[in-house]
Amino acid sequence: MKNSTEIIENIEQMAANMRRHILDMALEAGAHSSHFGGGLSVVDITATLFGAVMNIKPSEPEWPDRDRFILSKGHGCLGYYTALHELGYISHDELLTFEKSDSFLYGHPVMRRDKGIEFSTGSLGMGMSLGIGVAVAAKRRGKDHRCFVIIGDGESNEGSNWEAAMAAPHHELDNLVVILDRNRHQQTGSNTEIMDVGDAASKFKSFGWHVEEINGHDAKALYATLSSRRTDGKPLAVVANTIKGKGFSFSEDDNSWHHKILTKSQYEAAIAELSDAGAKQ
Repeated sequence: MKNSTEIIENIEQMAANMRRHILDMALEAGAHSSHFGGGLSVVDITATLFGAVMNIKPSEPEWPDRDRFILSKGHGCLGYYTALHELGYISHDELLTFEKSDSFLYGHPVMRRDKGIEFSTGSLGMGMSLGIGVAVAAKRRGKDHRCFVIIGDGESNEGSNWEAAMAAPHHELDNLVVILDRNRHQQTGSNTEIMDVGDAASKFKSFGWHVEEINGHDAKALYATLSSRRTDGKPLAVVANTIKGKGFSFSEDDNSWHHKILTKSQYEAAIAELSDAGAKQ
């Protein structure tokens, strides 16, 4: 059994590898572009989930007792597909078909359970409700697997999310974990400019959730928070404070990288920066 230090080191290595793969995918996408910034902000979260927390069997993608994952902010799929690659669901050659004709790797996830893609998502504001349905079904079937949902800042403006936030505690869904990727940007600007959600942690608490607010790039904090299981009937909301475009100096906290073409010179500069992070070449 791995000790906690080894687990955290493995998560951090996986995240560094994923950032390298994201660069490859974004460059290969070319003029199709990619949701670069929002994919990078979730990397440490998905590396923690898929690398250390979720109970899954890549060799049995339809295993009935597997934990479920829903990327409600579907445009962040670069941080999803690369996690699946690290576990062996998706080959590197397949990653490089991202956004190309005849690829199954679209700009938003489309269900391919044999490749680890559980649900089709990207119509914002629906993932939490979908997660509630999955969690309710598990309870009624007497299953103890969990459902993890990542939502984004922009979709937190959707009323459907707050209806779901009210429903989950009502149904005592302590098998549901919702993670807010709080990078404080959305497609056309900052949260404060467009529709400020304010204190998201307090809002979830007021609906009856157990809430943790953490640094969404801290593997130790992510692992400690996401690996703990609840048995008190309260769903868990994790407000993960993140940086859009995390990992590269030219993209961090720059909303122009919401959806943008990565140039060869930017790619090479980013590869040089990754050498310090220990990504495998």
